[in-house]
Amino acid sequence: MIQGKEQPIILIIDDEKEIASLLETVLKREGFESVHTASTAKQGLEAFKKLMPDLVLLDIMLPDGDGYELFKDFQKIKSVPILYISAKNEEVDRLLGFALGAEDYITKPFSPKEVAYRVKARLKYLSSTYIEEKEIQKKEMFCFGDICIDPDAGVIRKKDKVLDFTAKEYKILLYFTENPNRILSKEMICQEIWGEDFFGFDNTISVHIRKIRLKIEDDPSKPQWIQTVIGLGYKFVINRRAYET
Repeated sequence: MIQGKEQPIILIIDDEKEIASLLETVLKREGFESVHTASTAKQGLEAFKKLMPDLVLLDIMLPDGDGYELFKDFQKIKSVPILYISAKNEEVDRLLGFALGAEDYITKPFSPKEVAYRVKARLKYLSSTYIEEKEIQKKEMFCFGDICIDPDAGVIRKKDKVLDFTAKEYKILLYFTENPNRILSKEMICQEIWGEDFFGFDNTISVHIRKIRLKIEDDPSKPQWIQTVIGLGYKFVINRRAYET
């Protein structure tokens, strides 16, 4: 259960109404009372804006849109865990989903009971980190170079311009700033951000780091802040006094 809420709100977006109905039934049997469904991208976006859900089960192939694009629309409104459900089971599709910031990628056919347990796991993780996130929000703004992170507002600025960060990119950068001048392996990053085993996340993490560099580095090809330590991982190189305020 999410701290401070009586019930988490779950939104299922799938054009196969039988699957959506089955998932809704199973989730309600598992104790989730606030479960809602939509069958198109348009309906899904409208429902998201109205409900402001805590977790979304999102099909990739919808009759009037693409689940990947819908994910981006959601992230502009509110950052929530997204679990893709799709008949597309190629590795490239899964990697694309994770690269965008999805929490999980479930291929059809699947066990509705297993999906319910995955939903429970993500919400349990969200609940366990809620207090930690609130503590992060209480921290004062800190800066390095021309980058400033405002944990209270949850935004990152470069020369007073707000940068467009996904939830995963934001968490990764915070993780780096909380561990300055320390080598962080991809395994460590995966465990900290995704809370799962590293297997299969190598490319996903590399994609996230590349996107972060494009946003904060003056020359991403020669990064000043997030540097690669060949064979070991990455290091956020900075003098802590440079960004304490």
